[in-house]
Amino acid sequence: MIPEMPNDKVSGVPSIAIVCDWLESYAGAERVIEEIINCFPQAEILAVVDFVAEKDRGFLKGKSVKTTFIQKLPFARKFYRHYLPLMPIAIEQLDLNKYDIVISSSHAVAKGIITGPDQLHVSYIHSPLRYAWDMQNEYLEQSGTGSGIKSWFIRYLLHRIRIWDVTSAQRVDYIIANSNFIAKRIKKFYNRQADVIYPPVDISTFKQGTNQRKNYFITVSRLVGYKKIDLIIDAFRNLPEDDIIIIGDGPEKEKLKENLPENVKLLGFQPQEKIISLLQEAKAFIFAAREDFGISPVEAQACGTPVIAFNAGGTLETIIDIRAENPTGILFGAQDKESIINAIQVFKKNSERIKPENCRTQAEKFSSAVFRKNMKNHIEKSWKTHIEN
Repeated sequence: MIPEMPNDKVSGVPSIAIVCDWLESYAGAERVIEEIINCFPQAEILAVVDFVAEKDRGFLKGKSVKTTFIQKLPFARKFYRHYLPLMPIAIEQLDLNKYDIVISSSHAVAKGIITGPDQLHVSYIHSPLRYAWDMQNEYLEQSGTGSGIKSWFIRYLLHRIRIWDVTSAQRVDYIIANSNFIAKRIKKFYNRQADVIYPPVDISTFKQGTNQRKNYFITVSRLVGYKKIDLIIDAFRNLPEDDIIIIGDGPEKEKLKENLPENVKLLGFQPQEKIISLLQEAKAFIFAAREDFGISPVEAQACGTPVIAFNAGGTLETIIDIRAENPTGILFGAQDKESIINAIQVFKKNSERIKPENCRTQAEKFSSAVFRKNMKNHIEKSWKTHIEN
């Protein structure tokens, strides 16, 4: 339990705020918010903007969300990301004086809130701002602003954001990273040490199937450039005897549909029940992205399904390679179609070594229950240290 605050005349329980970047849908970052609320149901929620549809607000547990001035700016609902240069000043204007503990969940600016010396600020960092740091050039190329006057203007803005990003990171009392991969990035960019608490995966919903596998591979992904779905399609273009099902939607969908080979089925958005059923019967899950953590490969393993994944980022921590004891998948070394093809061939020769029960056991290390336990322990320990000092 969080120890009682000295001199609290009302309840002896510290007041808690949860601060996040933007709330738009129910995805990975929102799952973290949901589980932090489960840990600390008395907490209040603050965000840069809140545009979550009414039907998707269940994870907020009926709580209202206090937002910044960006919420009311013109066209913010559709183009709030365009207001990124204003977000540092916006997040700094949130009044947090009445809270004893502030927990920020940050992949952009939430960690930049201002707290006083008597307040505890713990930041759960999903990633330093990707497009301001090592993914800047990739971001500029994909957005069509890799060169020209507009490019230099954006580069200058990102330069200013990097300065603020480093400065604001020094204001945090304790930093939690969502993987060892992100902890290294935090050390590199902020020169701060971070503890690691893996994000919650709903393995209670993604259950292990009957082990009756059908003759197809699968991937589930948002259809955006860095997910490298095009590489997966190109690989299967050269594997006509193997089928793959691609589930997901996104801006790359129409482009990916062009000249699609017969053995590739692009199903678009599917309900969760259908996704789980397809995962439970697939031969293996294909994952070609470099992710900070990567929830979908863990969900696949929770269904007892092996994962064939790019050997970088979070997959190094969530997948046990075929060369190890009790493997749960195959890790390949480069983001190109040849590496994916070779990994699939290795899998087909060694698939009997990858047991569904081992995949499930591996996924259980990343459950929501494990996250809640680790998060509560970290906050309680940090609070105790804070009030003792």
